[in-house]
Amino acid sequence: MSRNPPALDRTLRSFPKAPVRIVHLGLGAFHRSHQAWYTQHSRDAAEWGIAAFTGRRPDAADALTQQDGLYTLIERSGRDDTFEVIGSIVEAVDGADIGRLCELVSAKETSVVTLTITEAAYGLAADGSFDAGSPGAAGDVARLRGGAGAVGTGTPTTPLGRLVLALAARRDAGAGPLAVVSCDNLSRNGEVARHAVLGMAEAWNAGVAAWIGQNVSFVSTSVDRITPRTTPADIAEVEESCGYCDNSPVVAEPFRNWVLSGEFPAGRPRWEDAGAVVVDDIEPYENRKLWLLNGAHSLLAYAGQLRGHTTVSEALNDRLCREAMELFWDEAAAHLDGEDLHIPEYRQALRERFGNARIAHHLSQIAVDGTTKLRMRALPVLAAERAQGRSGAGSALMLAAWVDYLAQEHEPQDPQASALSAANGLEGQDRVAALLSLVSPQLADNPRIVSLVAGLCGAFAAEARFTPSLTPQQTSGRNS
Repeated sequence: MSRNPPALDRTLRSFPKAPVRIVHLGLGAFHRSHQAWYTQHSRDAAEWGIAAFTGRRPDAADALTQQDGLYTLIERSGRDDTFEVIGSIVEAVDGADIGRLCELVSAKETSVVTLTITEAAYGLAADGSFDAGSPGAAGDVARLRGGAGAVGTGTPTTPLGRLVLALAARRDAGAGPLAVVSCDNLSRNGEVARHAVLGMAEAWNAGVAAWIGQNVSFVSTSVDRITPRTTPADIAEVEESCGYCDNSPVVAEPFRNWVLSGEFPAGRPRWEDAGAVVVDDIEPYENRKLWLLNGAHSLLAYAGQLRGHTTVSEALNDRLCREAMELFWDEAAAHLDGEDLHIPEYRQALRERFGNARIAHHLSQIAVDGTTKLRMRALPVLAAERAQGRSGAGSALMLAAWVDYLAQEHEPQDPQASALSAANGLEGQDRVAALLSLVSPQLADNPRIVSLVAGLCGAFAAEARFTPSLTPQQTSGRNS
């Protein structure tokens, strides 16, 4: 069989390159299964090409460049697989190529910048504000201020720093306004992106910050499509089933959802042609997804690994993990209002999606960046429950599972890894309080919450046999 992929050749497959009008930061599997798919399936796709930049490493860009940006999307249901070649990414670029990023963002034809840079990359402090003093942000501010040959290299190394520099280039080029669209799992992610970008810009150059504030819109989104890591078996399956080689296929579930809210001053693709939904108020949709899907994922990631499981479907088949998830869902659902949300149907759909054993969504992949993710997924439900006089034990159980997970995961991938290591050296409730403080200082300052979480630690031990339901003592009384 030929090692040259004829099906991934634009001339043979009639995939003419659309002009670059979207710049994406965070080239990875999710972007390719989601925003790139929606763009290809828009009615005006021929007008909207994507230039996608990698994050930490150039590997994904190098691999896609060999295939002229083309790749196979494997849509994997519980029964079978279907295959589609995606051609909306017309340029794949090493994220370190700041010159090309500035050139594209400053081009008048570029109308949209989309982001999948992970929750941790927005530089949020424990209270949710932008932390300009964090090592990544502070380092980039120094580089931006110094310029080439002065402090550092003059070249930002974080996605935020790179984006701010590119927006400054757009200002200097007089290219006009554009939209920045966050596609990361953060509540009000457009506002988070706005605060982060403006925070970085203000620390560097007041003029750049003022221009961004007046010319850049920040669009909030809720994104949803389970996209596990690609395996060598997936690559082999494409070759066997499709008759060509693809070094960069992507696997995703059949389900997909994209809700957007915000202004696009320079235009955008007709993503609604592919099923995207544009709304005025995105918060209910964000919360439904962040709490029910992402929150359950985090709970299963920590509890499941404690019980020896490796994938979401395995964890769901464990009675303790499943009942803990349902308990958390019950708490979250009490604070999700609106008939349009269809919460019972959404929960049932999630059970079916999580139970798809043919989607090997690894718990270790979900478990990274816990201090940031838990702040978005567990804390709002915990706070809402306690404000109504209930303990929030279902939410606290997620925190307890994370605390126990850290006891066995000595080198967690987390923006606060060093602080986690120091807190792990403590014992008892002091350890619990120190770990919770890295998620939110308010948690550690509340002895009742610390005691509640500490009391739930060990709930997912191998020998555990309890049913994780609330006890009368846990449910009685209003807690501060």
